[in-house]
Amino acid sequence: MPNADHRVALPVGDRQYHIDLGPGELAEYILLPGDPDRTARIGARLESIEVERRHREFSTITGTYRGERVSIVSTGIGTDNVEIVIAEILAITERPTFIRVGSCGGLQPEMAAGDLVISTGAVRLEATTSFYVSDGYPAVADYEAVAALVEAAARLGHRYHVGVTATAPGFFGAQGRPIPQLPIRYPDLAEDMARQRVMNFEMEASAVFVLAGLAGSRAGVVCAVYAQRFTGDFPTGEVMAAAEAGCVETGLESLLILAEMDRQKRRAGTDRWRPSLWT
Repeated sequence: MPNADHRVALPVGDRQYHIDLGPGELAEYILLPGDPDRTARIGARLESIEVERRHREFSTITGTYRGERVSIVSTGIGTDNVEIVIAEILAITERPTFIRVGSCGGLQPEMAAGDLVISTGAVRLEATTSFYVSDGYPAVADYEAVAALVEAAARLGHRYHVGVTATAPGFFGAQGRPIPQLPIRYPDLAEDMARQRVMNFEMEASAVFVLAGLAGSRAGVVCAVYAQRFTGDFPTGEVMAAAEAGCVETGLESLLILAEMDRQKRRAGTDRWRPSLWT
């Protein structure tokens, strides 16, 4: 059947145009890396794989991790890509949980390259979410996802920070990085964000939070610090690989914790998890 609304640019049928996935091919617990190559590296940690597909920058694996069905879907870079991915995932799932695993630039002096940042919310420096909500609308992480990520990082022994993230619409001028060939409007942006106790810069979190929240889904974000903005420390090689691994391990562990939270809620007959339910 043709789409009832001609404004919806989707193909006939249930398979989604950009991610090339249909109903049943995704789990309800989903990791969202940015880099499509990272999907394969995360997938190598799964015990079994049932779906593996790549279309454009959107690389997907669905399989089993320590007995739990999970999916990994790359978003590419930026909130515009996140919008595409989340919209199409929502079309073929029931009520998914999203955990973004990414990289970021640290803005606070106590941060070191390789540390993790768990976002409680995001400053909406980007414009994508403005097509969904008013300018004052907050981009807030789901509290269950934040609790699960904190627990996961602590269990695994990873050094982590918790706080507000700034989601920028670009990497260079949009994060206050000087460019010799181009003028930038806000050269002091990083310092300004740091004064407001913003923990880090990245490029996707606010869209993940806003869109998931509007759909009634949970979302959390954990990023590895790849750049310390005020020392200029930018790790490479084994240090960067270890940072990515710590972020991915924390994301996967948080999905297992969230799945257990959901079982505890069902046993208690409630739709909201609280610490007293943990057994």
